[in-house]
Amino acid sequence: MEFKHISVLLNESVDALCVKKDGIYADGTLGGGGHSEKILEKLDKNGLLIGIDQDIEAIGAAKKRLERFSNVIFENTNFKNIKQILEKNHISAIDGAVLDLGVSSYQLDNAERGFSYIADAPLDMRMDKTSPVSAYDVVNTYSEDELSKIFFEYGEEKFSKKFAKEIVTRRINKSIDTTKELSDLIKDTIPQKFIQKGSHPAKRVFQAIRIEVNGELRILENAINDFFDSLKKGGRLAIISFHSLEDRIVKNTFLNLSKGCICPKDFPVCVCGNTPKGKIITRKPVIPSDEEINMNKRAKSSKLRIIEKL
Repeated sequence: MEFKHISVLLNESVDALCVKKDGIYADGTLGGGGHSEKILEKLDKNGLLIGIDQDIEAIGAAKKRLERFSNVIFENTNFKNIKQILEKNHISAIDGAVLDLGVSSYQLDNAERGFSYIADAPLDMRMDKTSPVSAYDVVNTYSEDELSKIFFEYGEEKFSKKFAKEIVTRRINKSIDTTKELSDLIKDTIPQKFIQKGSHPAKRVFQAIRIEVNGELRILENAINDFFDSLKKGGRLAIISFHSLEDRIVKNTFLNLSKGCICPKDFPVCVCGNTPKGKIITRKPVIPSDEEINMNKRAKSSKLRIIEKL
């Protein structure tokens, strides 16, 4: 299957970086190479793009798409390792970076990857296929309390306890092996009156399991701080999120980086000496246009936030 992915908020995110022709930029979520290509088109031969992705299939697809450019470094690892990546390549700091936190269309549409609640495939959901923990392990080995907590916290699922109980009950007799088995279980368990028209009842559960398998939220705050630390003065970090949990972490981390004095309000004078490290460029997140949403339905929930290093 060909690796296809439509980059969301492409122009908005790359324009936000104010790309310098000879600058050094990082695309922490390379995917199909859409954002990287746009950045590379703005660079001259003295500029550099570092493309990072933990999915080896994404790296392969991006290498093909970007083969006309010679000023690219490809790194098959998680973006949380940005500081190690820069050290390995003898780069002290970067001029900007973009992170697109969404799952690629290829991963969702390729049934074999086990992300989809519509297609039937082995439960997997690993973005890094060498990772030891898959969706199968989460569904079949986590306790009822652990599953319930994941569904509630990562999926904001109000039937989290009900679904967790049913999973644990069913797997006593037979393991839950496929996406269809799990999807059907959810559909059978949720009261019919709570099934919303146009929305699949398993969507939140699958989101929660995917986040757990890939540790998406656990790494995010530290990764944002590490990317920000890696910026040169005046460098910008642009992050596209796709659900409220991610966006909340991005928003709050940016706020902390842009904070001045953190003394208690009743202190007459500042004694902490804390000064803002960054300036938030987007007081409100940038959202896709109606035109973009019509072209790509998966863009609907996306939000772009940008911060600049002072």
